[in-house]
Amino acid sequence: PTPVVAVMGVIDEVARRLPSGWQDDGENIYLLGTTHLELDGSIWADAIHGHLGGMPPSVDLTREQALAKLLHHAAHDGLVTSAHDLSTGGLIQSLSESCLRRGVGARVWLGEVMERDGIDVVTALFSESQTRVIVSVAREDDVKFRGLCEGRGVPVARIGVTDAPGMALEITDVASFPLERIHELHEATLPAVLGPVVGGQA
Repeated sequence: PTPVVAVMGVIDEVARRLPSGWQDDGENIYLLGTTHLELDGSIWADAIHGHLGGMPPSVDLTREQALAKLLHHAAHDGLVTSAHDLSTGGLIQSLSESCLRRGVGARVWLGEVMERDGIDVVTALFSESQTRVIVSVAREDDVKFRGLCEGRGVPVARIGVTDAPGMALEITDVASFPLERIHELHEATLPAVLGPVVGGQA
């Protein structure tokens, strides 16, 4: 098969083995891959600026393949309990959907990713950079999982922890969204919900 077909095959296999939302309390949330200033044509650009032009996010098939193989091995070895890709809507969308899946909230911080990748909070939340996945990992598997990432050269950053009792998606220095409102956030427009946070008009 072609490289694209091979990579998609591995990703499909992982998707069948893992849920897309976290299930348990107290698990660490990791972001795999790097985030770039790639907001052209994104949902954020459309909702905030009414603009869908510009350059689409770049795709690196070598990195896609490395990420797919990492996820395959992590799933096979039972090191991750959930996995959700980042594409349409960026990190904020994937976090929201992961919370919604089984009603488990999360506490998230973005400082490490922002510093490492040289990005601001808007880019961290809304960039649609490719070759990125968020996963949840039980604490007892942290060392093995990080070792697997480092051994395979896949960038990894701990960005949060699952928080079932909190019943919210809490993003440090940004906002806290109660889970009962996450459904509402999915239906509302970004300017209406996050305008003050991202500098748009509420």
